[in-house]
This record gives sequence, structure tokens and C-alpha cells, in this order.
Amino acid sequence: VQLKESGGDSVQAGGSLRLSCETSVSGASMTCMGWFRQAPGKEREGVATTLTSDSSIYYGDSVKGRFTISQDKDKNTMWLQMDSLAPEDTAMYFCAAAPFGTVYGCKFFDPKNFRYWGQGTEVNVSS
Repeated sequence: VQLKESGGDSVQAGGSLRLSCETSVSGASMTCMGWFRQAPGKEREGVATTLTSDSSIYYGDSVKGRFTISQDKDKNTMWLQMDSLAPEDTAMYFCAAAPFGTVYGCKFFDPKNFRYWGQGTEVNVSS
């Protein structure tokens, strides 16, 4: 399974970006898919996930109300719409897929829940 992110860029605070994640298999074959980010010197942080079984969506507290995750399982693509970007959103963004994940791992952004990871796409937000 391969995942490839795109859409990262440098933007000013208050701007928007839309990240894409293309997968080599249907998202419907995964129990959970999502986005994580990692800023320099910081731990990987869960941004947003979606549970395949019932399309539940979970957001990290720092992005609620600003970021939106969506998925087209037929096109094997997932997106992350990021609005009202702030400098603290600067990070490498990764998409991830869990073929045998748990609801708990999806809801609480447990990286161990995800078997497949993309290489990341970089987002830089300047003030």
C-alpha cells in the first residue's frame, strides 16, 4: 500500500491550503484513515481521522473549526482543507491508513494504529 501527499506550500497566516493524499488501494479497505503532523523538535500530532465503518470524523483540539477532512473512497483520495492557518500549523503533514485499526486508535490518534504512512508534505505558515 502506498500513500502520497501533495499540496503543501508556504502561506501567510490566515490563508488556506488543501492537502491531498492519494492511496494505491481503496480507502474503503481501511478501517481508519487520517492526517498527522510533526513540527521540528515536536512529537507527531494527530490532526484529523475518519472511521470507515460509519464515516465518523475526529479532529485534534488545535484544528477544530479550521480544518476539514474528506475522502472519496472510489477515487482513492483523501483531502485536508486547512483554513485560518496560523504559524503554529507549520509542520510536515502525513497521511496514514490503518487496515486493522481500532476505533479507539482512530478516535485518539494513536500512531501505532496506522500501518501505512506517506512521505509527508511540508506546510509553512508565516506571520
